[in-house]
Amino acid sequence: MDAKKIFVTGGAGFIGSSLVEKLVDLGHEVMVYDNLLRGNKIDHDTMKKITFIKGDVRDKDKVILSSSGCDVIFHLAAVLGVDIVADNPVETMEVETIGMQHVAEACQVNGIKKVLYASTSGIYGHNAIEQAVTEDIIVDPRTSYAMAKRYNEIYLGALNEEKGLDAIALRFFNVYGPKQDNRMVIPRFIEQAQKGDPITVFGNGKQTRDFTWIDDTVDACISLMEKVSGYHIVNIANENEGCIEDLAFTIKKVTQSSSEIKYIDAPKKRYDYEVERRVGSSAKLEKLTGSKPSTQLEEGLMRILKARM
Repeated sequence: MDAKKIFVTGGAGFIGSSLVEKLVDLGHEVMVYDNLLRGNKIDHDTMKKITFIKGDVRDKDKVILSSSGCDVIFHLAAVLGVDIVADNPVETMEVETIGMQHVAEACQVNGIKKVLYASTSGIYGHNAIEQAVTEDIIVDPRTSYAMAKRYNEIYLGALNEEKGLDAIALRFFNVYGPKQDNRMVIPRFIEQAQKGDPITVFGNGKQTRDFTWIDDTVDACISLMEKVSGYHIVNIANENEGCIEDLAFTIKKVTQSSSEIKYIDAPKKRYDYEVERRVGSSAKLEKLTGSKPSTQLEEGLMRILKARM
């Protein structure tokens, strides 16, 4: 594929930095736009090869100016972390909805034809599904974060219909990898296990998740950029359901830890995030791109441990 000039909001974060590094490796020119409130996870060598702009997606003029001349936008900027989102619902929704409107306006002003947007599997909410969720089921967003993400998916659909913008909403399923911080369950469990502290599991640990390896996620994002046009909502899922209790025991095993598994009550403000089941179907992704995530959880965990050595 011909090299493109690509604008990445939230490009210094966990998923964004891995995406940026892969885009640079593929020969694309990359502009990263991030407010750096959570630091910068882009590696040193990649930083020398990109243009970095510190800014907030709620600053419309700066978003428009910074994305001038770009061909594609990956819009990943968001307020992240269950506790942070739960404590700041207004800011969460403003960053999502206002940020998306500014990205859309930047596309119109600058003639950018494609946007890929970081949505979330959290949109599926508490729906009791007996099989892997597909993109066409009725969703059940419960949190400010999930509701704003769903609004933006609908907004992108309207932009495609009215303005002809190619728009792909990426429903990520519990992405994990070496750069993730311990606001998320896998790095938290690993840190506890390596310190010999109790591995703290919320509830009975029977709630399930579909953990998807970061490199598989990034590869899917880039394949969708390269191969797909029009408007689509696409799951990026590993299609492998596993419970949190099993995750804790697996991490204890691979770290050779003596930590006990300790079951604790989840904070009340986490209720809407603590769904009982979450497993996604990547059939649509495979149909559109010819591939889907395949890295198994234990293999991914071993890669994280190797990166931490």
